[in-house]
Amino acid sequence: MVSAVFHSPLDASDATADVPIVVRNFMKSIASPSDKQGATAPNVSQKAAYDWRGLWLAVLPPLMGLGLLVGLWALVSISTASSIPSPIDTFKQAVVIFSDPFYRNGPNDQGVGWNILASLERVAIGFGLAAVVGIPVGFAVGRFEFLSRMFNPLISLLRPVSPLAWLPIGLLVFKGANPAAIWTIFICSIWPMIINTAVGVQRVPQDYMNVARVLNLSEWKIVTKILFPSVLPYMLTGVRLAVGTAWLVIVAAEMLTGGVGIGFWVWDEWNNLNVKNIIIAIFVIGIVGLILEYALVKIATAFTFEEVKS
Repeated sequence: MVSAVFHSPLDASDATADVPIVVRNFMKSIASPSDKQGATAPNVSQKAAYDWRGLWLAVLPPLMGLGLLVGLWALVSISTASSIPSPIDTFKQAVVIFSDPFYRNGPNDQGVGWNILASLERVAIGFGLAAVVGIPVGFAVGRFEFLSRMFNPLISLLRPVSPLAWLPIGLLVFKGANPAAIWTIFICSIWPMIINTAVGVQRVPQDYMNVARVLNLSEWKIVTKILFPSVLPYMLTGVRLAVGTAWLVIVAAEMLTGGVGIGFWVWDEWNNLNVKNIIIAIFVIGIVGLILEYALVKIATAFTFEEVKS
């Protein structure tokens, strides 16, 4: 005989006590949208608040720094009886200059755009030649102890020499201002590439080289399969240092050699006592250097990421 057991009525919270857990989960998944929105609303608001805080911290400090610079600049302008142009006057002059940056009124009267491009061309040629020579030399110096002992005294002797001290040698050898400026860029860019590449090669774990010796790998495979992936971060750091030094040096070299270039433009404006254009050139030099640095950081990050991924 089957007996029936009757239970007293239960409240809503007890009604699902004996329901299997799979059924209870299904019931939760089909809950009303208002219940779901109420449950997730605090997380959404917290996420939005966190994002705004990050944006605030990313934007406010740079704006405050620029505001401080402009404020100090305005105070200096007032204290010097406007012999230093005010920020407003300089901004108005910058609008005029950049409204037509690529005009030509003769070989010594060209827009700021042409001067920037001429300087970048010299930097690209000198920097490229330094990379072609410096990176292989760095690999060789770091790879072979004999070459390291041979070249280290020469690098230690020549690296501290001011890049502009090499400019007269370039003028004497190449008989021209443009190749002399490129030579100066080359000689100042090559040292960071050699030193950083050599240090990277010397810091490759010895276990890697032991494995290569056991496998009887050729020198080419050692360089391409073992050394290059390990040395890449050091090499890119040397490239970044070199391009920053090159951009600094080209301005001074062009002041001395003349012709077309951002350095020559600064010196020419000084001869014309046009202080507004000199201040504009200072900002242009800084912005171009910042763009070069940012581009190389992105390239270095991309190469390093791809190397880690592989």
